[in-house]
Amino acid sequence: MVKVYTIQSCPWCHKVKRYLKSKDVEFEELDIEKDAAAREACKKLTGMDWAVPVTTIDGEHYVIDFDKEALDDLLCL
Repeated sequence: MVKVYTIQSCPWCHKVKRYLKSKDVEFEELDIEKDAAAREACKKLTGMDWAVPVTTIDGEHYVIDFDKEALDDLLCL
């Protein structure tokens, strides 16, 4: 399952979500402003506070920011 850690005011988060939708990739959005557990999971994954967007497929490998090439590699697109 693809997970995208986001915050509502982040334009790059919106770009990642639009890109994934354009590629028909199903994903779960986790808003780290509203969900403390998601915020902790994102911090544990990246080692950084408030890094968004973060896209992961396995909770181990991830892409920070909107990087099409890295997203395509991560998601085998």
